[in-house]
Amino acid sequence: MSLVVIGTVAFDAIETPFGKTDKIVGGAATYASLAASYFYNKVKIVSVVGDDFLEEDIEEIKNHGIDVEGLQIKEGEKSFFWAGKYHNDMNSRDTLVTDLNVLADFDPIIPENYQDCEYLLLGNLTPQIQKKTIERFKNRPKLIVLDTMNFWMDVALEDLLETIKMVDVLTINDAEARQLSGEYSLVKAAKKILKMGPEYLIIKKGEHGALLFHGDKIFSAPALPLADVFDPTGAGDTFAGGFIGYMAKVKTINFNNMKNAIIYGSALASFCVEKFGTEKIKNLTDFEVAARLQEFVSLSNFVIEQ
Repeated sequence: MSLVVIGTVAFDAIETPFGKTDKIVGGAATYASLAASYFYNKVKIVSVVGDDFLEEDIEEIKNHGIDVEGLQIKEGEKSFFWAGKYHNDMNSRDTLVTDLNVLADFDPIIPENYQDCEYLLLGNLTPQIQKKTIERFKNRPKLIVLDTMNFWMDVALEDLLETIKMVDVLTINDAEARQLSGEYSLVKAAKKILKMGPEYLIIKKGEHGALLFHGDKIFSAPALPLADVFDPTGAGDTFAGGFIGYMAKVKTINFNNMKNAIIYGSALASFCVEKFGTEKIKNLTDFEVAARLQEFVSLSNFVIEQ
């Protein structure tokens, strides 16, 4: 049984207060699949690139044991490219360039050997493509996690709402939760969003951690205070990959395992922001991951004195 990640495999050019890069490998599916591969050994990717995407870049993904049969390579076309500049607070950014290129007419093809999918992560793409991907599996995956953003709420809300009905877990940030629900209180927002279809809701709050909602249950996960944040690009995708990778590892879907999965996802995301692009998360050791998880445990581990 496998874990399938669909999303972008792309090139990014990033500028932050700490420096800037030329074109480097990025994309939601790249970050998410790399993160998931630390916890689960049957990760498969569905995406599209142009022939400008180097074989050595594909090999780096394959070196993590990730199956790339579902990665389409379009001859004579260019890969999706995004360029952005982050402000001093690192929480806001300006998009400088968005070249859809091969993504403009992306049609997700699910290879036959991907049909054993039990865990499906729908990275940030159009809701139509996300919905089409679900429908192309002969059997519904055991767990479907959907990541989306405010842009789709602006331009494709009806399609997004249809897709949200089909998933088990929705992951969005706090501003997106408020926009989707029309509620400022995140607790009220969560109640409204859960009625839209998903059984679980994750609201990411960046440097302030994340919230997990399920029925009347709420879990608040901390964020690890970091001395240096070099590049937030891909942190949310890394979080989602770590989250579903852990869920695939433990195999049982319940609120307690979801709580642990959020910590695992947060730990991987904390590594992601320490270097530009995928540089940090593609070279982690098991020891580093275990140590970082322990740091998260220590953040909120305390005893109430009577």
